Order: sequence, then structure tokens, then C-alpha cells
Amino acid sequence: MIKVREFLDSKSNELFAISPDESVAAALAILSARRIGAVLVLDGTRLVGILSERDCAIRVCMPGLQAGTMRVREVMTAAVLSVGPNQPLEDCMQLMIERDIRHVPVIEHERVIGMISIGDVVKETLKQQRWLIGQLQAYIGGTYTSAGVARS
Repeated sequence: MIKVREFLDSKSNELFAISPDESVAAALAILSARRIGAVLVLDGTRLVGILSERDCAIRVCMPGLQAGTMRVREVMTAAVLSVGPNQPLEDCMQLMIERDIRHVPVIEHERVIGMISIGDVVKETLKQQRWLIGQLQAYIGGTYTSAGVARS
């Protein structure tokens, strides 16, 4: 499987972040407008947490609190798990499965350079599997060459 950096190069590099002092309602507006499941919580350029839909549902909605009066810092997950750009994308999948999380920031030199979601990992895994199946079909069908190009 490919490295995290290669994967990040193939997707949009737009990151969505919010300050820990903003309201949860402001964070939910970003999640809704961008159709994403989590937002980075940055204090300047320093990652201090991550806020997911799940965090909002469990820590705000279920107790019946008001998103407009709650601050992001009160609801966010502060112990953020991350990966580095030179790790295999499989490491993201393993971390997400083991820790039951859906979003992993990518950190390089103490700076966030990307975010990978479980959806990203699933899409890339399917893409890799389709490629492998095509190669195997070409091999079985006798059209495979050592360069990986089908011959006629």
C-alpha cells in the first residue's frame, strides 16, 4: 500500500480548523457546510485537539447542552492520535480500527500537513484492490507481461 504522503498528494490539501475558544455551534457549522466529520482544533498553528461529530453528539447533544454556549475546548478530544507522512496508509487503517476513531491528522515537524478519514482509507483500499484484480485477471488470461502491461 502507498505511503501517507503519496496519498495526501492525490487529494485536496485543504484543512478545516477552528480555535479552541470558538463555540461548538461554529464548529458544527463548518462540519455541516463542508460535509466533513471532524475539524482540527488549532491554537495558532499548534494542534491542540480534534472535534468530531461524535464528540458533539455525546458531549453536547445527549446531555442536553447548548452548542452555542459550549466552547470547543470543553468538547474536543485533546489526546489526538496522529500519523507521520512516511508511514504506510495501512498504519492509518490499523490505528483507526484499534482505537475506534475515524479521523487521523498527519503531522510533520510538529505541523499538521493533512487529515485522513476512514472514508479516504476505504476508497484507497478499493482502488488498490481493483488494480490488483486487474493484474491478476491479466495474468490468468495470459495477457500479462512482466512490465505489467497487457499484451494483445
